[in-house]
Amino acid sequence: MGAVAVVILVAGVWGSWGAAQHVMLTKGRERGTVAVARCDGGWCAGRYAPVSAGSTARARVVIEDSVAVRVGGRYAVVLKPGSDEAVRSGPAGVLLAWVPLGGALLLASVVVAGGLGRVRAGWVLAGSGVALLTAAFLTM
Repeated sequence: MGAVAVVILVAGVWGSWGAAQHVMLTKGRERGTVAVARCDGGWCAGRYAPVSAGSTARARVVIEDSVAVRVGGRYAVVLKPGSDEAVRSGPAGVLLAWVPLGGALLLASVVVAGGLGRVRAGWVLAGSGVALLTAAFLTM
């Protein structure tokens, strides 16, 4: 059961790191804002205005469509290198990127408390997951 809990947590980190690396390690990346013009099929698109030095304006970048993105909204973003895909930045972007880890913490808490009999450790994992998910919800 311990191995199952570890695999769940590793999967949560793995799922989060794809977006979190761009949001947290911004040195040398293009940063700016995107004004969302339209959303379709799980993605939203809009005009990109650069903020960082060396970044160029783009007529169209895409950002994942989520509850945190609305047509007409303006969001701080970081561009993924070599693409026109943007990821939200700032506190909201960091918390949004780590949401998969929050879910993994909740799932692992059940395995730790029920399967391993470590109730206190399970409560710590569950509390951490709830705190992360709540913080992400409140910043959106």
